Amino acid sequence: MRLLPSLRQLRYLVALCETRNFTRAAQACFVTQSTLSAGLKELESALGAQLVERDRQSVRMTPVGDAVVARARGLLAGAEDLVEAAAAGAKPMTGVLRLGAIPTIAPFVLPSLLPTVRERHPALQLALREDLTAKLLLRLQDGELDFALIALPFPTNGLLVRPLFDDELWFVAPEGDPQLAAKKITISRPMAEQLLILEEGHCLREHTLQACGRSRVASAQGLEATSLLTLVQMVESGLGLALVPQIAIQAGLLASSHLVARPFASPAPKRTVALVARSSTARALEFSALADLISEIRRAQQAKVMSSIGRRAKRRRDPLACAV
Repeated sequence: MRLLPSLRQLRYLVALCETRNFTRAAQACFVTQSTLSAGLKELESALGAQLVERDRQSVRMTPVGDAVVARARGLLAGAEDLVEAAAAGAKPMTGVLRLGAIPTIAPFVLPSLLPTVRERHPALQLALREDLTAKLLLRLQDGELDFALIALPFPTNGLLVRPLFDDELWFVAPEGDPQLAAKKITISRPMAEQLLILEEGHCLREHTLQACGRSRVASAQGLEATSLLTLVQMVESGLGLALVPQIAIQAGLLASSHLVARPFASPAPKRTVALVARSSTARALEFSALADLISEIRRAQQAKVMSSIGRRAKRRRDPLACAV
């Protein structure tokens, strides 16, 4: 029978690939450098291939080593799922759940989600990480996260995906902009050329470019925002226009500004907020429960907004109500 590599040896290899340094890799694995080196040599012997190129100045992975690392990450994540499956089967919705979220979703979904989770599932602790989509999905595949909140469209091959709700993009411009005269906005070529975008790595950048039909280049002024808040501040400074997610507008992102938001005529540009997990996740029940909870919270928020709009409309029609 052929000797199989151990999970410990695979973990050593992944750590070395990430750090490119034997000392730091050993520290990350809480072992001595000699133990890590011996484990890697045993792994190479078991596989019958050189995985690492070693010299005094640098550490490099061989092509075979890179291929083994890619598979090792999946095996390690699967092993963690196995352990979590046993724990989740005994006591679901307990312990620590590692949730990632992108910057254009986290500030507008998590503040309502966290207290609801604490109230309904006091034994469950959410450990949060905010990052760009590609980095979150890499951490998810590596087993460093359990779930992630992202915006579609985005490549999600091999992942468990649960769409939660659609989030329309609204047109945002300074007060007095002539394009705000229309109750429902349509994207024109002059408008598209004035749109500011987020820097590379933000999926909202791609959604904006797709909505306005622009090529994948920066604005004419060469300006790109590092965050949604910066994007809004740039528009208020008169540097351009923007498309902003509806959840951000309803959360009050424009409240202290002199900007106005308008919805687009149908079909409006939109993104879809989704919860994703590894297809092998052992926390499938918690995945469904958390997805249902986020969808429920969003429906309640929408109902509250519609109720507020209805009350304002009634006051405008009723002079006595206005007087009050």
